[in-house]
Amino acid sequence: MGLVHASSISFSAVARVLAAEVRRHGLELPSFSSPPRVAGARRTIRRLHGGGFMVSVQVRGRPVDAVLGDMIDGVVAANGLHGREAEGWRLALRAAVLPEAMAA
Repeated sequence: MGLVHASSISFSAVARVLAAEVRRHGLELPSFSSPPRVAGARRTIRRLHGGGFMVSVQVRGRPVDAVLGDMIDGVVAANGLHGREAEGWRLALRAAVLPEAMAA
């Protein structure tokens, strides 16, 4: 398959599918936005004052798979996952979301 670049439409679709999967497993769901406020950053993660996290991802000109990876890493960080547990969640979330993301 060729390289599929992300768009704001696919970013929104991926965020919805990822959110459903994260909620289904009882994990904390961060908020997602684009682009990051930090110039040149591909992804930023910040803690919100009222609780929770905001994951901001650069979408323009990037493959859907890279954008999805950044979003999943945000979920991993928001849930304080590390090591094998984090890697297991990365694989499970990617497998659950990628077919939907590539169709968006």
